[in-house]
Amino acid sequence: MVELTDSVVVITGAASGMGRSMALEFGHEGASVVVVDVDEDGIDDVVEDIDDEGGEAIGVYGDVTDPDSVEAVVERAVDEYGTIDVLVNNAGILDDYAPIGETSIDDWNAVIGVNLDGVFMLTKAALPDLLEGDDEGVVINTASIAGKVAGGGGAAYTTSKHGVIGFTKQLSHDYGPEIRANAICPGAVETGMTEALIEAGEVEPMVADTPAGRHAQPEEVAAVALFLASDDASFVHGTAVDVDGGWLVD
Repeated sequence: MVELTDSVVVITGAASGMGRSMALEFGHEGASVVVVDVDEDGIDDVVEDIDDEGGEAIGVYGDVTDPDSVEAVVERAVDEYGTIDVLVNNAGILDDYAPIGETSIDDWNAVIGVNLDGVFMLTKAALPDLLEGDDEGVVINTASIAGKVAGGGGAAYTTSKHGVIGFTKQLSHDYGPEIRANAICPGAVETGMTEALIEAGEVEPMVADTPAGRHAQPEEVAAVALFLASDDASFVHGTAVDVDGGWLVD
């Protein structure tokens, strides 16, 4: 069991998929969870689920592409709980595997805006609170296997996730040991966001050829986030952890 009692955890993209599973798992382990998303109905559902299990959570509308919204998320978290101990930058969008020549400027900006700019803005806004106190702050960024190789997404998505890994390493370099920063690199995860791609057979051949031979469930990614947030990961700094069923083994 991971002990996170008295920790304040902010999770973006927390209304569904991996973010929802992370929020539920952190709540189950005793953390006070700030559930951040643009899906207000989804936020309410997650907060209710955490409350029903005896956990502590609040929901905050947050658009990670909007600097004012990002600042408001941090202010609400600190007003409610006094600080931020763990920041999980999980919000992300896909690009339908579009190659460079088929990627519009608007699509490029949208994907980079959510997947990379949002990570930078929210981390910067939360930095004073993450640095405050005697205990190290923790930042966990959701990257992807597409942050390490081509073919796990289209041009914009792959670029954004490479950027997330680079950002994570630089954050660790700049602020360690006061902040312990790591990234998670999921492979194919069965979520609402990937449902259309899975149904279209876009990734099935690649998944079938991995050592695991299947898609991951969101809870399996959440378990790694819990580990990285815990004291058990105290010597894990600036790395990008593959949770890919062996996708990158060859």
